[in-house]
Amino acid sequence: MTVEINTLDSAIPEQEQEFHWQECWYPICFVQDLPKNRPYSFSLYEEPFVLFKNQDGQLVCLSDRCPHRAAKLSDGQIIDGKIECLYHGWQFGSDGECLHIPQLPKDAKIPAHACVRSFPVVEHQSMVWMWASATITADEKRIPAIAELDKPETVSMDYMRDLPYEQSFLIENIIDPAHVFIAHDGSDGNRKYAQPLDIEVVDNSVWGIYGKWRIAGESRGFFQNWQKLDFIAPNLVHYQFSAKNPDWSLGLAIYSLPLGKNRCRILLRRYRNFMTCPMQFMPRWFHHLRQNRILEEDMSVVVGQQAEIQRLGNSLKEIFLPLKTSDTLVIEYRKWLDKFGLSLPYYQGYSTSKNIHGNNSDRHQQTPTLDRLSQHIHICNSCHQAYRVSDRLKQTFVGIAIALAALAIITDSSSIQLAAVSTSVVAVVLAIIAQKVKTRLERPYNRQAKGWLS
Repeated sequence: MTVEINTLDSAIPEQEQEFHWQECWYPICFVQDLPKNRPYSFSLYEEPFVLFKNQDGQLVCLSDRCPHRAAKLSDGQIIDGKIECLYHGWQFGSDGECLHIPQLPKDAKIPAHACVRSFPVVEHQSMVWMWASATITADEKRIPAIAELDKPETVSMDYMRDLPYEQSFLIENIIDPAHVFIAHDGSDGNRKYAQPLDIEVVDNSVWGIYGKWRIAGESRGFFQNWQKLDFIAPNLVHYQFSAKNPDWSLGLAIYSLPLGKNRCRILLRRYRNFMTCPMQFMPRWFHHLRQNRILEEDMSVVVGQQAEIQRLGNSLKEIFLPLKTSDTLVIEYRKWLDKFGLSLPYYQGYSTSKNIHGNNSDRHQQTPTLDRLSQHIHICNSCHQAYRVSDRLKQTFVGIAIALAALAIITDSSSIQLAAVSTSVVAVVLAIIAQKVKTRLERPYNRQAKGWLS
């Protein structure tokens, strides 16, 4: 199992290799989660962008700022493949050029500076990717594609969520297999496997970290064989699990997008080429119920960890007490940021950091830790539709139950009364079921209560 990515010539001495964060592809969302007829907004290191499709159905990515009065273009609408600013109706095309200004006389020229920066954007392996540089030529071979996903026998489950902490804390969390057996006991892990780990770093360069791990104790089960675990800079952590059958492929690809300070997006893909029916035929939103719980089991811990590190203001080298039997890849990643993260707008390395320690007020302005509606449902097409349908079904069944109950009251026919009451009871039950589905979709998991918040 491999990640296909074209890298620089390995003959370049390591001390001359540099990581440039703008010369990278960033995953924005899954294609199936893009709205069809309206702009899609996102940010990269606090810089706002907007996606839309032009008249030919091709994706366009522009800076989300009208040059007229700095209004957000994403608040506007798409007209004939052009994006129109909501404020004064200025319209922009695929290259960011201004094509129409209603306030100008017909014979007047559009000002030369009335344009918006455009950025390369492509669809690849059912994901939307943006090249962050407006000046360096985009190289699609640099997209960290996973070869198994292109094979017809491979199926995948895709999941996306916005998280209220900085990208490096997400990567630290997911590059740490040791926490799974404790933090996700009962959902994605099992406490009996919480044992010392053998962890090795196979390679470390400007392009990332290639490693492997296995359980070192006696009760190792599935994890007695080496499992591959790689960090592909700047935004992919790739688990490749060993299976009993050498022809079986099983993996977990976790991409991330640094939305801004204390904000990032996770784009997760579970994939396999065996026992595919549950992943193929079960509704996507149903898979997301479990994945939401797993993320929420970590969320309060990571938010609290980041807040405490920012409060202390010390380096992680002074704060952490790492173990070689659990934290090798975590520390290796933080040291990678020390070595190659200088160009990033902000980062938290092991010994160094940049623009990461804000004042106390920054922490109070964070998105609430557990807010499944805004963090997931509103940006996931599948869950958003399931949420709306369950709500409408609940209201419909409640209305039917009330109408049938009224019919039973006003009618003199005992047979009609019986039928009306019986059907009304069924409608009430269906309304309760619809409400339970809606509740499970929207309410986050409460680790302390081991259930869903009420």
